[in-house]
Amino acid sequence: MEDSTANFTITCNGRPRHVARGTTVAVLVQKLGFDPRQVAVELDGRVLSREELAATELKVGARLELIRFVGGG
Repeated sequence: MEDSTANFTITCNGRPRHVARGTTVAVLVQKLGFDPRQVAVELDGRVLSREELAATELKVGARLELIRFVGGG
């Protein structure tokens, strides 16, 4: 029987990160302290829409790039 709480490794902004099975992109974004409204997410070379963040579970070996929008004046 597979342990549903087992951790696995992904790469986020070039660094390895351990996440639990079932973790969505939205959950990871929030755990990292980003506001999902102010971040662009690329998963395995594909930019995700905001709607996809909560519906997309991370998989073993996933590669994410998170880019935060910064306003200025």
